[in-house]
Amino acid sequence: MKLNLKLLPVLFFGLTTLTTAQEIKTELNKEIKRQEKISYILDYPQNAKGNVPLIVFLHGSGERGNDLEKVKTHSPFTYKNLIKEPVAILAPQCPENTWWDTVTVYHLIKEIQSKYKIDDSRIYLTGLSMGGWGTLKLAMEHPEMFAAVVSVCAPTDRVMYANIHQYKNLNIKIFHGGMDDVVLPENAFNFYQKLHPINPTAELTIFPNDNHNSWDSTYSNPKLYEWMMSKRKSISVIK
Repeated sequence: MKLNLKLLPVLFFGLTTLTTAQEIKTELNKEIKRQEKISYILDYPQNAKGNVPLIVFLHGSGERGNDLEKVKTHSPFTYKNLIKEPVAILAPQCPENTWWDTVTVYHLIKEIQSKYKIDDSRIYLTGLSMGGWGTLKLAMEHPEMFAAVVSVCAPTDRVMYANIHQYKNLNIKIFHGGMDDVVLPENAFNFYQKLHPINPTAELTIFPNDNHNSWDSTYSNPKLYEWMMSKRKSISVIK
């Protein structure tokens, strides 16, 4: 065998590199700033005395875009006459071709709290379809914020299942149409099966004759708002 002496420096360099490699275990700990922008409608009672409860509503995929009038479609806005006390309703609009950025929605709620007289113990979250998914996601991320949560015909995902304990102390109702062929009712059934053992007060309602449009059956019921308005978060939990 004839050894090529010209290759020896390359071989030795490779061996040196291998023997001097090191494994570094550390972490990235850095504040990263980002620009947040979202349009919204806030329906705020003009003659309210003191702090008022706040309903946060997240619309479905069909209301995305830059026309704020759309966000009032299929929503508690339509049935606000059923609510028996002054209440603020906040409805942000999701940009076109995206899903809900729940970090931005959370910061929006905090902004509304700081600018208006909101009862921090009575913040309620609800949404339908894509907004139902956003509702469950935001409730998972910040269960300390909401006195009650209502999801309607909501898709679910594995992250919610993996963090099911986050819903443990929430007042939560889930609504779905039994004939829904857009977001299958299995989403509600399976999520409720996982949720109920850790939160026995959680409720699932299936409207057997509803397709995807289970929001009218949900939001047209005055008892929903009676239940919602009766729930409060303790101030110690909020802080």
